[in-house]
Amino acid sequence: MDKDNKEDFTFGRSSDLKVPVAFRISSLEGTRRPKSYTEIIEKPELKLHGLQSSTLSDLYVVCQLMADNKPLTIPFRTSFKAFKNGYTWNEWITFPIRYCDLPVSSQVTITVWDIAGPRAAVPVGGSTFRLFGKKWTLRRGKHRLLLWADQEADGSIETSTPSKSGNRDEMGRLEKLVKKHERGDLPKSEWLDKMVFRKMSEIHAAEAEKSNNLYLYIDLPRFDFPVIFSELDATPSASTSSTVPVPTHVSPAPPSISTSFAGDPYLWAVLDPDVPRDNPVEDKHRRLVRSHRSSPYDRELKPNTKIRDDLGVILNYAPSQPLTSEEKDLIWKFRFYLSRDKRGLTKFLKSVTWRDPSEVKQAVEELLPQWTEIDTDDALELLGPTTVDSRVRAFAVKQLAQADDDELTLYLLQLVQALKFESTASDQRSARSTASAISYDDSGLADFLISRAVENPILGNRLFWYLTVEVALEDRTMKKMYTKVTWNLMQRIVEHSGKDRRDRIRRQAELVDTLAKRAKELRTSKDPRPKKIEKLRAFLADSKNNFVSMPPIPLPLNANIEVTGIIADKSTVFKSNLYPLLLYFACADGSEFPVIFKDGDDLRQDQLVIQLFTLMDRLLRQENLDLKLTPYPVLATGPQQGMMQFVPSKTISAIVGENGTLLNYMRAHYPDEGSVGTYGVEPGVIDTFIRSCAGYCVVTYLLGVGDRHLDNLLVAPDGHFFHVDFGFILGRDPKPFPPAVKVCKEMIDGMGGAQSVHYARFKNFCFTAFSILRKNANLLLNLVTLMVDANIPDIKDRNVHELIQDKFLLDLDEEEAIKHFEALLNETSYFTKVVDRFHDLAQYWRR
Repeated sequence: MDKDNKEDFTFGRSSDLKVPVAFRISSLEGTRRPKSYTEIIEKPELKLHGLQSSTLSDLYVVCQLMADNKPLTIPFRTSFKAFKNGYTWNEWITFPIRYCDLPVSSQVTITVWDIAGPRAAVPVGGSTFRLFGKKWTLRRGKHRLLLWADQEADGSIETSTPSKSGNRDEMGRLEKLVKKHERGDLPKSEWLDKMVFRKMSEIHAAEAEKSNNLYLYIDLPRFDFPVIFSELDATPSASTSSTVPVPTHVSPAPPSISTSFAGDPYLWAVLDPDVPRDNPVEDKHRRLVRSHRSSPYDRELKPNTKIRDDLGVILNYAPSQPLTSEEKDLIWKFRFYLSRDKRGLTKFLKSVTWRDPSEVKQAVEELLPQWTEIDTDDALELLGPTTVDSRVRAFAVKQLAQADDDELTLYLLQLVQALKFESTASDQRSARSTASAISYDDSGLADFLISRAVENPILGNRLFWYLTVEVALEDRTMKKMYTKVTWNLMQRIVEHSGKDRRDRIRRQAELVDTLAKRAKELRTSKDPRPKKIEKLRAFLADSKNNFVSMPPIPLPLNANIEVTGIIADKSTVFKSNLYPLLLYFACADGSEFPVIFKDGDDLRQDQLVIQLFTLMDRLLRQENLDLKLTPYPVLATGPQQGMMQFVPSKTISAIVGENGTLLNYMRAHYPDEGSVGTYGVEPGVIDTFIRSCAGYCVVTYLLGVGDRHLDNLLVAPDGHFFHVDFGFILGRDPKPFPPAVKVCKEMIDGMGGAQSVHYARFKNFCFTAFSILRKNANLLLNLVTLMVDANIPDIKDRNVHELIQDKFLLDLDEEEAIKHFEALLNETSYFTKVVDRFHDLAQYWRR
């Protein structure tokens, strides 16, 4: 097929398939074991069952087509057959209904019956088989159905006799591969296929012998193309249509004109005082459209094909995209239908008119409890500043409770910020109208965080430090609220784990406070750097300060590590404006952990960036893509202080000055003279360098990290490349002409040049990572949105949603987005043909 011809297609629609539904009953596999003598003595009528006879009993199969708990056809029964060697029917069943008339919930109930005496029958087993798969594709080919022993097939939607069980056996796995082979998805090799099928026959016999299950094999018709469920086109007068006619006489102004008006400084903006007020005409229209009398009808309402597509488009909107009044009415009309879609809740809540008590009551008290479980990204969106009703926030907290501790730690920074949007955090509660249908009770978010923190000391340690930073800020209202949460946390810790755990947290705070005071003294003193280092080591070595040896406490930066002191001789002061400290902590297991301690620097933005890097690394690893990212931990211990892990490495600037190139640097530490195609460097080191370059290339692009130069790009001896210093994000950059994708000439040289096979691998890793992270755009968008009130410089008073959406290119399909990203990546290559742009890029990477 010509891929460029968009008119070609590789699937058919069920609405075009005007042939009767048919399938073939093939054979029954498995061993039917006779009843024991004990059972026969207890129930003498079992003697009459065909199972007890020495020959194969006269089994027959009864099939019926069902949908939505209702029969579509009468039952059909296979003809009589005398079995000799096995139960094989090979009989086609044809139902008096066409494929085009089938609903998507259609399923066939199949029950195998055995004789149980004169004019009596007993079920051998039953199974319920859905005709359409998860992706609404008509099933085809051979299928193996699990028979639920001694049960008649259940045709309800939530059937108790599904054709597949949750357990996958070896034969099921092999049969799935056979289907792929028959479809042509696996390469065919005649001599190898013979051996494989012979071996599969042996496995099949062995599996059947040891299994107690019975399986019925059926054959469905095969079509040239996959058949996708599609309903017949509805007539214009269809009752499910809810399209609102758009007036054609209204013509919006051309974009160029409106843009020029907006940017003209000589034009005055005339404010309409009635804009924030409710429009009585719109309110009347809304009440008519959403009349409570239509509720019983709405419960059974299902959209036609066109409206279902329109709803799908709306559900795929980014969290920040507002809904039009027509879209809100459409969502409201099909609210009961959408309650089965986890993506629909956030859009439905945006469609509710919260000043209307009847709508609020139906939305929160009736629909919300029966809504299906939602994803984490939607739960985080519901905890944002736009969600006022505490019952909706409580629903989001309930969904978050299903996350494990590791996942919850990734979102903990934002969840602490979400406490600001709780009703109890605001002193305006008393000013609210008591007649409102909205609930302003506590959603339980603080109690949830505290309960999980009490159970997990690592999570609890991180929660304590996040709360400590908020308590130290200047906002009195928020300070009072966070102080109360911190006090409750410490009380619950004492009740659950005793005073010892609370004292360990208190000693961490004392340690950080002492180090902060000393760091500030060294930073503000006019002593030369060698004198500062001497004073620091003397201070740490002084036994009065208890730094050389201390009772074990968790390291605030990483509570998994227990520290017993600070090694004074190794600790030093960096040559920098703020003179940060490099402290080597002695660990309880005998190892050392180097930490950079800063005073006078707000690390909350670095902390946020590293948290998002860690989350993106996890998302990539979930898709089996390891890009060797090194998101070193960062912890703000106060508004103007904090610590981070020190990773032994060198800046690219220093490497180029000492070794000439990155390849020489890696070759000096990990040489491999016998290597082929890796320039004398161990292949694993080159692979690590390529992967980590690709990973940081994508994640720094998505977060718009700026102010990049060769002194904040680092490479470890084992090839790990990473970024440091995130003072400018989301597009802010103090330098002119910043490239969108940060790839410098030295990085490309370290891969062997832009024409090397390694650079091609680097680009492929970039495209794969970008594609994976685009699928999780809503999660990252919602996490950043929850930080809008955190007083972080590059997020405060900025439209972060729009900035990040532009990076993800959500308005393009995946293929177009990859092409656009590739163009940005190629633009940064130092082999660019445009001399002026090359000059701009070269200037950018200078210090």
